[in-house]
Amino acid sequence: MSLQEKLIMTSLEIERTFVMIKPDAIERGLIGNIIQRFEKKGFQILALQILLPTKNILESHYSHLSEEKFFLKLIEFMLSGPVITMIWQGKGIINYAREKILGETDPLKSAPGTIRGDLALDIGRNLCHISDSPENAEREIALWFPHAENIVSYKRNFIDKLIYENF
Repeated sequence: MSLQEKLIMTSLEIERTFVMIKPDAIERGLIGNIIQRFEKKGFQILALQILLPTKNILESHYSHLSEEKFFLKLIEFMLSGPVITMIWQGKGIINYAREKILGETDPLKSAPGTIRGDLALDIGRNLCHISDSPENAEREIALWFPHAENIVSYKRNFIDKLIYENF
């Protein structure tokens, strides 16, 4: 990314975040529905991969929950099938995506119109993960995308002028 592109993105408050579609959403065929919600808002995808996670990467990702009684069940569930990991970017994406696209951790407390509010019922099967802060986004991106060449930074020549007022 050029210095000029970085300055433009900084002036627009562009953030990157990590998004993971969990095994329950994949098995239920919700991949397209989830991705479409980000695309319709105008957020930009920079990386996407489908993989079978290892126990080590999951334990590292969820290390902040390691003392919780549900930790082992969480790891077991996350090992039950493939996940899709993605990097998205856009103005204010971290807070907006958590509150308005994904919804509360407990789907029964999530607003209609959110992924969890529309598509999930149980806190232990809540379909998707999104980073909760810029710091955690960078940590999770580095964990799941350790090779920078797998992250594609590109300029959208037309659509960004329609989405952002001062682009």
